[in-house]
Amino acid sequence: MTHALPLPDFEHERVEVVTGPRSGLLIIGALHSSTLGPALGGARLWTYPTWVDALGDALRLSAAMTLKNAAAGLDAGGGKAVLRLSPGEVLTAERRRDAFLDLGDVVASLGGLYRTAEDVGSTTEDMLVVSERTPHVVGLPSSVGGSGEPALPTSVGVYSSLRATLEAVTGSADVAGRRFTISGLGQVGGRLARRLRDEGASLTVTDVVGARRALADELGATWAEPGSEHLAEADVFVPAGIGGVLTDEVIDTLAASAVCGPANNPLAERAGAARLAARGVLYAPDFIVNAGGVIYLDGEAREPGAPETMQRVEAVGDTLREIFRSADEAGITPLDAAELRAKERLESAPPAARA
Repeated sequence: MTHALPLPDFEHERVEVVTGPRSGLLIIGALHSSTLGPALGGARLWTYPTWVDALGDALRLSAAMTLKNAAAGLDAGGGKAVLRLSPGEVLTAERRRDAFLDLGDVVASLGGLYRTAEDVGSTTEDMLVVSERTPHVVGLPSSVGGSGEPALPTSVGVYSSLRATLEAVTGSADVAGRRFTISGLGQVGGRLARRLRDEGASLTVTDVVGARRALADELGATWAEPGSEHLAEADVFVPAGIGGVLTDEVIDTLAASAVCGPANNPLAERAGAARLAARGVLYAPDFIVNAGGVIYLDGEAREPGAPETMQRVEAVGDTLREIFRSADEAGITPLDAAELRAKERLESAPPAARA
């Protein structure tokens, strides 16, 4: 379940909120910006206490995609889809298929201004169902010629960002002997945990899914009870689950030198970036760190198999280094610097792109 947060300001071009006629699920298609081109962002299937929580998440996530795609240099706007499960609700295979057919209709209603993809709770197979209703979907299974699961390229970009963050706080990008706390062991967090362990890092991990403790045992990692992981001493705290985990209380008791992870919108409030800075904790903006997946999906959609795509994914850490450098030079937080980078790109778009 996601953290309940207030609704953000409405800055979106268009938002569709429907009850799926086949599935009965609340489905939201949020188009934040098409300034740089058709929006690109995943479809999240998740449990929310109320429909307002689902709407708020869709608005925040789609706005973050505008920043992410702009800062990454993509000719793509920001959008996101959310399919809301009620607490305790479990979908049958038939109803799940119906839900993604309904999503396909929502995406189609946006007239090509939003391309959807796999995200938390959804899969490449779900995207294949979406493709039955609309061509505006990327990340189809590799078995049908699609680009497949983007978690691997996302983790590659996050890993390069972790090295850049370590370099900034310790003077060396070497992960061996460093301490990481990973909160969330899903597709991306699990991959990071394995890679960091293989390279000699010390790990504290947790997940709200108790069964994932088996991965901690396999890796020889210390398991922390969910909600207490931020208290573990670490060089880098890695939020890799659902957003909103960095509340004021967590920030004030965080026992790490830096925060760098793949979770979208980990700050419960934007002011948390300044609060972290006041404590001397380096914050790596999430929409820079986790851009590897969308860079990969966009590149594969344009030119499948192009080696330049993974080169751009691996360069995410270099982008983060530029953000840290800009922040230091201007005397601002890395979040301010990252948002400025995205804003400058959006404002420099030619009039035709902004029309």
